[in-house]
Amino acid sequence: MSAVIPWFRALVLAAVAGLAVSAQAPAPAPARAPVSRPNTPQSVGLSPARLERLHRGMQGFVDRREAAGIVTLLARNGRVADVHASGFQDAESRSTMRTDTIFRIASMTKPVTSVAVMMLYEEGKLLLTDPVSKFIPAFKGQRVRATGPDAPPEPVPARRDSNIRELLSHRSGLTYGFLNGGPVGQGYRANGVPDGLATTSLTLAEAMDKLAAEPLVSQPGTAWNYSLSTDVLGRVVEVVSGQSLDAFFRERIFKPLGLNDTGFDVPEGKWSRLATVYSPDGAGGIRPMKDPETFGNTVMSPVAWYQAPKTYFSGGAGLVSTARDYARFAQMLLNGGELDGVRLLSPKTIELMTTSHTSDLPPSGLVGGGAQFGLGFRVVTDLGATQTLGSHGLYGWSGIYGTVFWVDPKEKLVAIMLVQRYPGSPVAAAFQPLVYQAIVR
Repeated sequence: MSAVIPWFRALVLAAVAGLAVSAQAPAPAPARAPVSRPNTPQSVGLSPARLERLHRGMQGFVDRREAAGIVTLLARNGRVADVHASGFQDAESRSTMRTDTIFRIASMTKPVTSVAVMMLYEEGKLLLTDPVSKFIPAFKGQRVRATGPDAPPEPVPARRDSNIRELLSHRSGLTYGFLNGGPVGQGYRANGVPDGLATTSLTLAEAMDKLAAEPLVSQPGTAWNYSLSTDVLGRVVEVVSGQSLDAFFRERIFKPLGLNDTGFDVPEGKWSRLATVYSPDGAGGIRPMKDPETFGNTVMSPVAWYQAPKTYFSGGAGLVSTARDYARFAQMLLNGGELDGVRLLSPKTIELMTTSHTSDLPPSGLVGGGAQFGLGFRVVTDLGATQTLGSHGLYGWSGIYGTVFWVDPKEKLVAIMLVQRYPGSPVAAAFQPLVYQAIVR
């Protein structure tokens, strides 16, 4: 495996250590008020004094120069109870972090794409059992490059085509070029398969056809591999809906939910609100990430990739957002698919998405102890094995730049933490217990 994988594993495990979701999560109850209306912490069972511990904890990362700035948001019972900005949006110019600062949320795009797919599923336009080749013919008749001492030297035919459920749950046999140090990952990189983290002139359709020409790392359905599966789903949304992915997101999700600062690029008039991305400087501090910059097999473009025009809309990693915008999306999930009178999904669909779909597979180091995977979310079936505070029935996801969110149906809680650091952001692992210690009733 490549040298970048331990960095990525550390990020994933730190970002979501202890996300506790039951394999049979109960249908969430509607919130009592829209998430956009602020409330006092005490009225929703949060201790102001203990929230100060959270704020001090986030400021500590800034003071130790482990992060430039952080925004956190907690909503409980459908209302924002605490939103706090620490540090700087850009440390060099000393521009103060703001609660409306825009962040690259990377893989927190995956739940949005998964919701889009399930909206089309509810409309009867696709089935979870449909092969992906039904919508993208290039995926028909794929090959698998087996590994191990007895593996044949050449790829072998896949036993069947992967399906929509396997894309949603990362059981498709696809991978990421930056994650896979073997022949398949080498092929992705050599043949220009984009990871959704850096600029490309390809369209989404062209990129997915290029991906389909590469062999799989496992037979469909037989293993969990974090992958470009959600980018493939983005193309499925385009084919099924007849719209580009950015148009579908904008018209069917962002506008109805009032997500005014979420999209695949940052408009010129909002560019001053985009946070700078930082990386370790080798001396215990941080320095601005270059554009582009390479970390092992990972190539990232923190500036140019977020400028219009774009032709590749990455359903797995492409969005920017703010704490309040993403909290509204998360509250919709907590409410069983509805927010402020706008319904995107039914409660039963949310229940299916937040149920484990990988309980028959061996544990994955990237998912974390006691964790399994649903349709777009990490699910954890053993709270004790997560070794952190949480609740039975909690689900969420993270992003490679350090961001994390989760939804806790039992506590009627939405938690968002946004930071911009790669690799190895330590913030998320500390964020979760600091949130739960603030709950006093």
